[in-house]
Amino acid sequence: MIIGKTNVPLGLRDFQSYNDIYGTTSNPWDVSHSPGGSSGGSAAALAAGFGALSFGSDIGGSLRVPAHFCGVCAHKPTLGLIPLRGYNMPPSPPLPSSGDLAVVGPLARYASDLALALDVIAGPDEAREGIGYRLALPSPRHDDLRNFRVLVVDTHPLIPTSNVVRTAIGRLAERLSKFGVTVADTSALLPNLADSARLYMRLLGAAISTRMPPDRFAETARLAAALTLNDHSLQAERMRGAVMSHRDWIITDGARLQLQLHWSDLFREWDVVIYPSCAVPAFPHDHSEPIEARHLDIDGKAFPFYDVCFTWADPASTCGLPATAVPIDHSPTDLPIGVQIIGPYLEDRTTIAFATMLEREFGGFVPPPLARR
Repeated sequence: MIIGKTNVPLGLRDFQSYNDIYGTTSNPWDVSHSPGGSSGGSAAALAAGFGALSFGSDIGGSLRVPAHFCGVCAHKPTLGLIPLRGYNMPPSPPLPSSGDLAVVGPLARYASDLALALDVIAGPDEAREGIGYRLALPSPRHDDLRNFRVLVVDTHPLIPTSNVVRTAIGRLAERLSKFGVTVADTSALLPNLADSARLYMRLLGAAISTRMPPDRFAETARLAAALTLNDHSLQAERMRGAVMSHRDWIITDGARLQLQLHWSDLFREWDVVIYPSCAVPAFPHDHSEPIEARHLDIDGKAFPFYDVCFTWADPASTCGLPATAVPIDHSPTDLPIGVQIIGPYLEDRTTIAFATMLEREFGGFVPPPLARR
């Protein structure tokens, strides 16, 4: 039974969920804070007990960040696993679409519910690929948590991870190790995360440029043309991506194919990678414009808003890998902290199974105080 629709930011372009029509959605753990975006309404509604299951989209963390902020679970599926028909803004009709980077996926309070949802919605679009193809996802790699080989990544060369997030991930790694899981925090097979993030920002800029009105696109083109050759900031890469030629996009896509091969090599040695969903827990509401001028505080130092929020969407978004977001802890101010569990291409059942085992052994969703009244 469909209960209703949930709130999103204007144009799906924020890590908050507010607009002039439906107002502001707040985080049920602290109503002065953001529930995340763009699927913030979904995550907040689940945490507050409005329903058991919801759906959202993710091109830059829009499933994983709200789950992390609100203390629920979400699954960013392998690119193309769930049909995108209907994932477009009105007045366009619900045409079949493959797109780039963008996926749709489920959110739930419990990881086991993600598996049920995936069984229902995964598979080729019956009006397109489904005419000739059928889905046959591999089973989870293991059915015992102790058999998993887990690589933990909690730092990034371009954007720091806050102490509270890094501490929570460290506690999780320690619990896993004591439980008998093979855990490491380094691997020679891990791709260069700085190069990967810059590649992602170019692809992201290209993917979202189609939503830009003509005047904004023209301004972006002007700013991109003024960039110096040695400006490799993440904002600069997004600008370059937004206006790059089709030829340059194909070259960039070729670099992504090489990166996908590196991750395939890594997943021969490791089953899953534990990765932050965002550098910080939920932050206070900030509706200032333009968004590009905002900053977020990480342990006393300000960083560009989009850089902080988008960076950890790579590499799962860049390479089309499955990533399951789960709550693992709380900050000293009782804000939820989650991680994303990244897995091999089309091994969505492995990341969800690992998340379910984490939940069973160490606990998962906890309702916020307002939902316990």
